[in-house]
Amino acid sequence: MTLTAWVNGRFLPLAEACVNVEDRGFQFADGVYEVLVCFAGVFVDLEAHLSRLQHSCNTLAIPFPLPAEEMKAVLHEAYSRNPFDHAMVYIQITRGVAPRAHRIDTIPKPTMVITVRELPEPSVQQVTHGATAITRPDIRWKRCDIKSIALLANVMGKQEAAQLGADECFWQDERESILEGCSSNALALINGTLVTHPLDHQVLGGIARSMILRLAAEHDIPVEERAWRLDENGLSECMMCSTTDAVMPVCHINGHAVCDGKPGPVSMMLRQAMLDEFNALRQTRQEIAS
Repeated sequence: MTLTAWVNGRFLPLAEACVNVEDRGFQFADGVYEVLVCFAGVFVDLEAHLSRLQHSCNTLAIPFPLPAEEMKAVLHEAYSRNPFDHAMVYIQITRGVAPRAHRIDTIPKPTMVITVRELPEPSVQQVTHGATAITRPDIRWKRCDIKSIALLANVMGKQEAAQLGADECFWQDERESILEGCSSNALALINGTLVTHPLDHQVLGGIARSMILRLAAEHDIPVEERAWRLDENGLSECMMCSTTDAVMPVCHINGHAVCDGKPGPVSMMLRQAMLDEFNALRQTRQEIAS
């Protein structure tokens, strides 16, 4: 199977796609990224993803490489050049190529890479029995609102979770409040209210997070953005959400069952509501094609 990547204005076979060894993304993790889902040619929340990518670039003073409409056209073409019906599209933008030095005297031209992979799906085991997680003290940098490519702490957390047979690692602050996962936002149902940490420098404003909060409100589930802990009275469900996994119930944390250790009704209802929106996108695309 031949896959195609986009690198600085050119489509290339993935095996031939390269960047300069002095790229600041390689040297300093000086860059940002975004992950999008595309169902049968329809991107989910494309405007929101590009807005977040623009925010990350602006915060780091990295010039946005392309005008918005041109960026959209490149993304659609990248999707069409790869053999996946449902795809995960990855954008990485770095500050560009410059001699290795912390300080930047002249602003280089940004590097942008786009790759496409088949959209991974949760296993039947995860959906049926729920995901598992561990918790660890937060060791990340203090600007998690920027979707930075500096993901070493997240890699370490994911790796430790995998070694312990878990699916995710949730970061906790000094008060043991749950912040978010290594690649997901974390939520809980506490006394009938859907609770998640407020957006600040400690968490990323997930696109799936925004969707789940909207869907909860549409289904008359109260929503509260506040710090929360696993030992709170009234906690009956935990869940995580991400662009690639939608909503996933988390039924065991640190080896202990959450409530009865089974996927909760609110988690599963919100998961189905999100999947229904995804299916509607697929249907729209099929109707347009026909």
